[in-house]
Amino acid sequence: MNKVTLLTILFSAFSIIQGICQTSATYDITFTSTWNTIDHNSLPVGAHWSKLVGATHKTENAFFQVGSLATTGIKNIAELGNNIVFNSEVQTAITNNEANQYIDGSGLASATGDIVISNLVVSSEFPLLTLASMVAPSPDWFTGINGINLLDANSNWKTSVTIDLYVYDTGTDSGTDYASANSITNPFQPISMINGLPFQGNKVGTITITLKTVLAIQDASIFNNVKVFPNPVSDGKITISEIGDISAVKIDILSAIGTYMLSVEVSGNQNTFTIDTQSLPPGTYILKLTTEGNSTLVRKIVII
Repeated sequence: MNKVTLLTILFSAFSIIQGICQTSATYDITFTSTWNTIDHNSLPVGAHWSKLVGATHKTENAFFQVGSLATTGIKNIAELGNNIVFNSEVQTAITNNEANQYIDGSGLASATGDIVISNLVVSSEFPLLTLASMVAPSPDWFTGINGINLLDANSNWKTSVTIDLYVYDTGTDSGTDYASANSITNPFQPISMINGLPFQGNKVGTITITLKTVLAIQDASIFNNVKVFPNPVSDGKITISEIGDISAVKIDILSAIGTYMLSVEVSGNQNTFTIDTQSLPPGTYILKLTTEGNSTLVRKIVII
């Protein structure tokens, strides 16, 4: 066997092992708006962007697709900047094990600037990212990304992704200008990119997704007997059992967007440990258990 073939085999094996070991990754996301009068003909009075919301999921086109009819959630984002129904759609997808978190980013009070989502924890089981924000004010226009896969062809986490953003017509309101009166489209039409006025098919910004850390199980066998229960959590307490054989454990609970909410140390002689989560509001969280040797177990938990 020549050296080139051997190196190829070794590299392929390393990639496969690395892909298997990776369980989740932490990303920073920056939406940079370049909405302006030169590229986009005009700006409305009070031009701004609604909250940047979305989900991580495993099913393609789970929440919107150009060429298909908009869900009520996307319609409400595009027409009103209202995210309540979209959040409900994500929660339904979570219940059906098609998604694992709702992303609740901030808005932008001007035509240009940045929206930053920091420390978003993404599971390798749900590596697709969807985001959406209303062009405001507008009849039913929004921008976003649909099902961007953060794993590459070898199941390794992508280190950096930059995506150009364009504006889409949701197909639910027939207004042609930012300040057009409500004019319900009947019947609703498929989502389409706006190639005419005012955006003329020009991009309105970018989304940059940057890898920060990878949480990996380096020796999965040590977690074989570990149990995390109940899930969902209804009484404010999470129990982790069968951890007595692990030398030292740190347990972190992170929000859906990666903010550290709780952190506790557990000595190796405790077989069962209970965490009080009563201070946390209802929602989806990430529980991360880390050993002294930096092996990591990650679990999604839901507090109700």
